[in-house]
Amino acid sequence: MPLYYSIVPGAIQTTNVIAGTANDALFVKPGTRSLWMRAILPVGRGANLTNISGITYRVEKWFTTSSSGGTAVTASPQDPGYQAAKQTAGWAVGAVVSGTGGPTLMKSVGSGTTSPGNWFAFPSLDDAPSLEGSANMSLDIFNVASAISLSYEMEVGTAE
Repeated sequence: MPLYYSIVPGAIQTTNVIAGTANDALFVKPGTRSLWMRAILPVGRGANLTNISGITYRVEKWFTTSSSGGTAVTASPQDPGYQAAKQTAGWAVGAVVSGTGGPTLMKSVGSGTTSPGNWFAFPSLDDAPSLEGSANMSLDIFNVASAISLSYEMEVGTAE
């Protein structure tokens, strides 16, 4: 049975200052156990916006070396009885350092500039992007928008 975790940077992130340019905003890398990205829960944090726009969040897989940098965030267990996560994660307001080899686009999710746009891998992990345990790979979430410097927050659900 998998163990479920949440990765929550707890900070407002922004899209690029150049419209249509993607930022590598968050990555998760497996530890000794296999890893599944089971949920993406973004919400636009725009206020007083006068145009209709959206933010796209692309899950991309780096398969030669994993991404790095940014601010480390510890995956929180959904059940206090779970052991500590083996995975590592990092995020950045601007961009983390992308891995190499790829990327392969795995999933694309959107949200409004002031609303949520949630995705869940239900009812099982069969359609969740995954990585083998101990692999030097990462699943990254890139953000991109047609407007500049849009604000959002995000939570990512994982399983090991």
